[in-house]
Amino acid sequence: MGLLKNTALAKGVIHLWFIIFSLFCMIPLWYVVSISLSKESDIATKGYRLIPKTITTFAYNYLLQNPKQLITGYSVSITVTVVGTALSLLLTAMLAYVMSRKDFFGSNALSFIIFFTLLFNGGLVPWYILIKKYLHIDNTLLALILPYVIIPWHVLLMKGFLSEIPLALIESAKMDGAKEWRIFYQIVLPIATPALATVGLFIAFIYWNDWWLAMLYIDNEKLIPIQYMLYRIMNNIQYLSNNIKPGNITVDISKFPNETARMAIAVLAAGPILIVFPFIQKYFVKGLTVGAVKG
Repeated sequence: MGLLKNTALAKGVIHLWFIIFSLFCMIPLWYVVSISLSKESDIATKGYRLIPKTITTFAYNYLLQNPKQLITGYSVSITVTVVGTALSLLLTAMLAYVMSRKDFFGSNALSFIIFFTLLFNGGLVPWYILIKKYLHIDNTLLALILPYVIIPWHVLLMKGFLSEIPLALIESAKMDGAKEWRIFYQIVLPIATPALATVGLFIAFIYWNDWWLAMLYIDNEKLIPIQYMLYRIMNNIQYLSNNIKPGNITVDISKFPNETARMAIAVLAAGPILIVFPFIQKYFVKGLTVGAVKG
């Protein structure tokens, strides 16, 4: 009986610790939302506060002055993220599966090539020339998708997951008459669902948060993703805030939020990912532990 009480007490202490730890992890996010709903003058005088002195949506109203443009940016980012993640995940899984097959004679050589590109790459100039001069895909969504289709780190990570699949399982499927494509799609991929969710989330983060490719290759306003759009808005606000003098009679500096706009941009940019993450959290957590314990 005493052992059960001690066990229950220990579990209670552990649960309480993780609850407190989780609350502390929520504080930065709470600060971001709170500041985005604060007045710029309150931040200048009172600093950052967990609870706004005056709640206002001025920063959001300023950013949402052109909702059509924002919707276009979201649609571009969602399209690039969904298509890019699906394509990248498929090609990454296919390449990692080949590398993980111990009966494939070129597995070591292919692994070395992938690892080498993880350490050394051609750099920005070759990519720019390839996309602009040879492929001619600038000002298209392909320019936002293609550079991140194969990322060496994701391939090596997926290989570690797929290496845990017993070779005997694949051999038995071959004995039953299954071809390589059927083995991959009907046996390997379902088993690797947690790994696919984990790597897929990493890939989705890269596509969703990217603004660099749009700055390099996109001039068409209808193809600007949300991250680059918000980045340009923030740069414009900061430029005006730094260069307009208070005595300027033509422009009211109070109409250009600075700190509040930064946090509102963070909320608008991260919102969709925060909504999607809980639905794949269980696969993500399970995927992180795949291969951690061998039995």
